[in-house]
Amino acid sequence: MQRLGKLAAACASGLAAVTGIAVAAYPEKTINYIIAFGPGGESDVSARLQEPFFKSLTGQTVAIQYKAGAGGAAAWSQINSAPGDGYTIIGTNLPHIILQPMQKDVGYKTSELANVYWFHFTPDAIMVHADSPFKTLEDMVAAAKKAPGTVTFTGSGTNSSNHLAQQRFDKLAGIKTTYIPSKGTGESNTALLGKHVSAAWSYTTVGMILGKQVRCIAVAMDKRHPSLPDCPTLKEKGYSLTGGAYRGIAVPNTTPKATQQAVSDLIGKINKDPAFVKAMEDKGFAMVDVGLADMPKFMAERQAAYEEIAKEMGIVKK
Repeated sequence: MQRLGKLAAACASGLAAVTGIAVAAYPEKTINYIIAFGPGGESDVSARLQEPFFKSLTGQTVAIQYKAGAGGAAAWSQINSAPGDGYTIIGTNLPHIILQPMQKDVGYKTSELANVYWFHFTPDAIMVHADSPFKTLEDMVAAAKKAPGTVTFTGSGTNSSNHLAQQRFDKLAGIKTTYIPSKGTGESNTALLGKHVSAAWSYTTVGMILGKQVRCIAVAMDKRHPSLPDCPTLKEKGYSLTGGAYRGIAVPNTTPKATQQAVSDLIGKINKDPAFVKAMEDKGFAMVDVGLADMPKFMAERQAAYEEIAKEMGIVKK
């Protein structure tokens, strides 16, 4: 019996070595959670809302770290140098991680990122300061037509959902505006509130976060957002434009598949917790659930869709 016990232990040890953390309980220690933007943006807000659920579900904590720069590329280009043991995870964003490598060398390729879960979507929206002379979308378009380039927009990053929306809308409206990228929505909000820009290509979540300090003049959705009922859709105004940003989790690409699955399963449990869903929806997020099994199909669909838009907009060569 003693020999059988030793044999079983040896087999378990060997299996754990091959499959990562499939045998061991996960997680057994603090998880490092990297945010590729600065504090205060949607990626940060999401992580902060997830944080207590990591603790309640596993008994373990997460250590949230900010590594902002290059619209997220500074962190995404470095993630694969971290140990692939399940204890370093990073927030990822679409369309950023597809559009950035499509245009130039940013230190990583989309295929090199091991995404394990997409957990929410935030629609693009045009926000202005509450004191802005732009009371409506028509006011902003008229000003941009009168003096091309003088209407300035802040937005979260380069080749991001905000940046793409700005370029697409300029083309649809026949205007020229100036886009000033920030290191994340938090920095973008600061620029907007400080009146350093005319407006912001932002997200619906900002309307809830900043409240009466800002005014939403258009949202890139099929229907009005229930939390922003006074904000018209771009479609209502005659512009066929919808879009936004997906946010999810990736791990170093050396992480064994069993470990990737364990991380995906944990994020999935958090994402389906009714209390978490309510907290997210109260902030204006739209929940999505794309786990590891559905990842290849989802990423292929997103790649094709964003590539088509990027070619149409001249972001990449046809």
